[in-house]
Amino acid sequence: MMKILVCDDDEALVSMVRFKLSRENFGEVFKAADGREAKRLLDENTFDLIISDIHMPFHSGLEIVTHVRQVLKKNTPIIILSAEGLEETVLQAFDMGANDFITKPFSPAELAIRVKRLLNL
Repeated sequence: MMKILVCDDDEALVSMVRFKLSRENFGEVFKAADGREAKRLLDENTFDLIISDIHMPFHSGLEIVTHVRQVLKKNTPIIILSAEGLEETVLQAFDMGANDFITKPFSPAELAIRVKRLLNL
């Protein structure tokens, strides 16, 4: 069974993402409400996909990408979510190793399609 980590401090968004991914049978969805919790879960578990907000308490989504790529040395697919679609932020996320970037608000269907693509389903 696949394991997906969703990192976001917006409880409503996490619930929506969790509901959509569960409905699509993508596997078990774990949540981290902030960057510190995300790092702890990443250090203790192996995930098939990470979905992370860019702005979170303690550690940003970009710091999560760096932690996964440079500290943990993992190629886990990462989708970054952000309310700001600034080109500089998008390019920085990709440069650091993110696989995809979705600007909020987004449709659950769009997220599902991007997850399928990254997981090769």
